Amino acid sequence: MVAADPAWINGVALDGIELRRVQALQVMSNGTALGGRAGVVPGAGGLNVSLSGSAISVGSGTGWVYQAGQGMYAVCLPSGATATLQAAHATLPRIDLVYLRVWDNSVDASGLNQADAVYLPGTASSTPAAPTPAGTQIYLPLATINVPASGGGSATVSNAVRPVTVAPGGILPGQTSPPTGLYVGQFYDDGTDLKRWNGSSYDTYQKVETVGWTTPTLATSYTQGDTTTNGNLNGPIRYRRYVDRGTTYMEWDGGAQRVAGVQTANILNAALAVGFRPTARASFVIARNATSITGVSGSTSVVHSAKVDFYQDGTVGLVSATAGDSETTWFSLKGIRYPL
Repeated sequence: MVAADPAWINGVALDGIELRRVQALQVMSNGTALGGRAGVVPGAGGLNVSLSGSAISVGSGTGWVYQAGQGMYAVCLPSGATATLQAAHATLPRIDLVYLRVWDNSVDASGLNQADAVYLPGTASSTPAAPTPAGTQIYLPLATINVPASGGGSATVSNAVRPVTVAPGGILPGQTSPPTGLYVGQFYDDGTDLKRWNGSSYDTYQKVETVGWTTPTLATSYTQGDTTTNGNLNGPIRYRRYVDRGTTYMEWDGGAQRVAGVQTANILNAALAVGFRPTARASFVIARNATSITGVSGSTSVVHSAKVDFYQDGTVGLVSATAGDSETTWFSLKGIRYPL
């Protein structure tokens, strides 16, 4: 068996690489046995890059820099750094890079043992890309600077390139793409919902959301229900769209009164917007007024039902559209829900 030097034991001396490997215990794993996820501490605002005219500023802060085979470098810049933006190309745009560099002479033969912020101008091109630090540099990207061609406007900074890292078991915030699932129970935040790795994919754990209702305008033959006279007191017809356990649903409420004419193909004044339409027709049995059925004694005391269809073209139609026993003067859509 191979022996290793544990930390924090009297008389045990650890060299740099041993200490850096031990430090990997303090950050989220990168999926390797001796590795860790590099990045800045989320929420601290450290090492933020800004631009004023041609003056580049890097704020103070801390970060973890990882190098394969070398472990985690813990870096603290107690004071900010500055650099001067290279002049724009006459005709082509450019993307520059600002990064945190660790100089470790035992690894990169740089002759230095320190850490600082570095500004690296990119190459002007019709399709520019951020440059990559050359050689065996140990670094963490902090920001990119988009530099338009001369006369094309001001340069802009984006801090989106910087990774963030958290302690083991922590939740990575604001991820624009799913991180590699490393273990069952790993969480990340996508900016909207909480995601959990189940061993093969990420499940969505959503926040409790409040979704407002929309009250549509009805066709000319109908008037909105209320709680006093119309629509059998069901209130006005309204709808809302919301997400439940990763599936988008449409929900309806309220009722309406038919005031004149025959039932129309669309009880709404206009079709629903594209994002509110079902991918397949959604059909439901709904309550309607009690009507007298020809030849059936006492049928006026029976509460009848009708069918309503929610079509893929955004219209909403009652199935029966002829006058007579099948006609309705009020109906309710309360409680209807279907996936989109």
